[in-house]
Amino acid sequence: MQLQQLAYFVAVAETRHFTRAAERVHVSQPSLSQQIRALEKELGADLFARARGNIALTDAGEALLPLARRILADADTARHEVQELAQLRRGRVRLGATPSLCTGLLPEVLRDFHALHPGIRLLIEEGGSHDLVRELARGSLDLALVVLPLPSPSPALTTVELLQEDLVVVTSPASKEPRRPVRIADLQGEPLVMFRHGYDLRELTVAACRAAGFEPSFTVEGGEMDAVLGFVRAGLGAAVVPSMVAARAGGELRVTPLARPGLRRTIALAHRSDVAPPRAARELQHVLLGSRATGGGTTS
Repeated sequence: MQLQQLAYFVAVAETRHFTRAAERVHVSQPSLSQQIRALEKELGADLFARARGNIALTDAGEALLPLARRILADADTARHEVQELAQLRRGRVRLGATPSLCTGLLPEVLRDFHALHPGIRLLIEEGGSHDLVRELARGSLDLALVVLPLPSPSPALTTVELLQEDLVVVTSPASKEPRRPVRIADLQGEPLVMFRHGYDLRELTVAACRAAGFEPSFTVEGGEMDAVLGFVRAGLGAAVVPSMVAARAGGELRVTPLARPGLRRTIALAHRSDVAPPRAARELQHVLLGSRATGGGTTS
């Protein structure tokens, strides 16, 4: 049973005339009659009683008519829904990002995207790069903002570098004014507030301290971004955070740059290589990549 056959059947049922029905659906009368006969053969029952040009519905035709109308209406609704999705009137994007990017980069980007496509739902998942890569591989995310290099290279992912961002040291406003700028080595013996295990910033900071020849000293560890900033604000220690996050903190924290070569991290946009992102996700990808040219990151 084909939608076209049902449409022809409904046209004949409503006009009670094969020629006028053919004109309504823009086909030749012989083609319409052939499709009606094929439908009757498939259903095993006559749908119309034909007598000297008088067309009437049989009992089978009467039973099929409301069902056919409903099927055609549902098909039209499905077509309309898909068209709306294709035109970005509705849909969703599942985006993963590290917590620091949710705090620093994403608010303005998502605001701009929502202004362009208010019908698209944005589903955000926070996590470390390792977790986000796993969720991409599972198909649970359409896109993810990750820190390069990835913890374990994945040939199944395509990554596009989005920005490079400087890291800075933040301390309590009441803390002693540090020398400007500070070196990583200057953090030796200093109490640090540290992120939880699996956090990209934790791995980067610890690796930098070890490269400078010392193990960092933690007063508090295990927090997410908001918690770490709160602990620093309370005077529990210093923390190494992205410059965008520090800028959002305003005057609540003392921000000190790191001496050259400093610390930088590379942010990339990742998606699965074997599956093209949905249309809505591709539009968000375009907005994110466009943020590179509008001050989305720190490039020095």
